[in-house]
Amino acid sequence: MRRLLAAAALAFGLAFSGAPFAATEHSHDRSAPAQELRLNNGQKWATDDPLRRGMSEIHSALAASLPRIHKGQIKKSEFSALADQLQAQVDFIVTNCKLPEDADFQLHIVLTEVLEGIAAMKAEADQTHGLLADLEALNAYGDHFDQPGWTTLKD
Repeated sequence: MRRLLAAAALAFGLAFSGAPFAATEHSHDRSAPAQELRLNNGQKWATDDPLRRGMSEIHSALAASLPRIHKGQIKKSEFSALADQLQAQVDFIVTNCKLPEDADFQLHIVLTEVLEGIAAMKAEADQTHGLLADLEALNAYGDHFDQPGWTTLKD
């Protein structure tokens, strides 16, 4: 997970690439090939309890906010507070999750997208885009990681 933490910190500092579920190689060269989220030989990746707990908290926070966001009732400062909630869960996952290397690499791709969404939610000009990026990342997580009871979030 130390590699995940370092890679996530690096990805957090990079500009949003716009490519869905892609993270650049560990280089500052923007022409580096993208990594795409994939299944484990046709199966979802195994998860551990800290990952399931952290991702469930992120899912719950976003799901609870969606009705107010759809009604235009969420303030800019609330986007930032939501981003802080999500960041705390990403930090929890990075600190506590212990996955095999291949699964960890795939999780890195998802968490990179979540971190980029968090950054956009903290920037006043692009908060809704950040929320949508996080929704897409969570839905991709559910498509690629084995978490019983996971549901897709609609934007």
